[in-house]
Amino acid sequence: MRHRLALIGFGNVGVGLASILVEKRQSLAREHHFECDVVAISDAIKGSVVDPAGIDLDPILQAGGKLDTHPKVARNIAAIDAIKASDATVVVEATYTDLATGEPAASHVRAAFETGKHVVTTNKGPLALHYHELTTLAASKGLQFRFEGTVMSGTPLLSLGTRNLSGCDISEIRGILNGTTNFILTEMEKGNAYPDALKRAQELGYAEADPTGDVDGHDTLGKVLILANVFMGGKLRKEEISRTGITKITSEDVAQAAAEGKRWKLIGRLRRQDGRVAGSVAPEALSLSNPLASVMGAMNAAQFQTDLLGDVTIVGAGAGRKETGFAILADLLDIHRTVARS
Repeated sequence: MRHRLALIGFGNVGVGLASILVEKRQSLAREHHFECDVVAISDAIKGSVVDPAGIDLDPILQAGGKLDTHPKVARNIAAIDAIKASDATVVVEATYTDLATGEPAASHVRAAFETGKHVVTTNKGPLALHYHELTTLAASKGLQFRFEGTVMSGTPLLSLGTRNLSGCDISEIRGILNGTTNFILTEMEKGNAYPDALKRAQELGYAEADPTGDVDGHDTLGKVLILANVFMGGKLRKEEISRTGITKITSEDVAQAAAEGKRWKLIGRLRRQDGRVAGSVAPEALSLSNPLASVMGAMNAAQFQTDLLGDVTIVGAGAGRKETGFAILADLLDIHRTVARS
């Protein structure tokens, strides 16, 4: 079948996916029998385009992802209306993350399911706050709900745990789940003070102008919630996870850890404890013998503690336009294979 996509949110991630779909159009058709048309694009800033005949992505990409010159662009079509109005088979939800409410992304996902559309999302909010509701809704409609890109971007952490480690009992998950903080700590180990390391991260685009979400551990906490939901059946609330960021780590702390053969990392952790799931986000001085200690720069990594394989570690990129676009593509191909078999 030929898939029809609605792209909701057309910032870095949405544009990254569009670039991949254009660049790999022929190889996807040849090697995976995957073909698609983008029939809707909606972005809170750029506007919306809905065209059942399919949207030509080439001129949009040549314009840097702007929709202004498209003849059907409209400013008065909300994303949720674009979802309902389009005849898409799959909605790709890539709007901004709100870990307080999960909105507007959660409403976008609900609207897609209610109108019979599969969903792929990179948005942490719906998964962290509404996972059980949304997965139940998808199942009741016989629809696919995919979200590989919500944790570690294009690195297939969720696929590893749900597929390759199926059959194992996972007792603990721990990882470096935020590239910004890992980059800052790496820079501090090179001798840079925290303010200088943060400034460098901002210059390179790893940190936002307001870095609070990263450096205070909120981003990592959202990912810990997702991992709890997906792997441990957890129904944790944000308030139940202790959270400490990296802002109080000093150059002296970094030097002392190095003298002891250790290295600071911001670790998101989940463990089964006394019949319940417990989570935390906090800096830890890891021994250099720990595989996580060798993960430097903006890279991410996670370890699964299992009963049959012991510790299994995965390392890879945790952010990036094309990396996250790839995660969406992988989910789209999963949906394609699943639908083709049914």
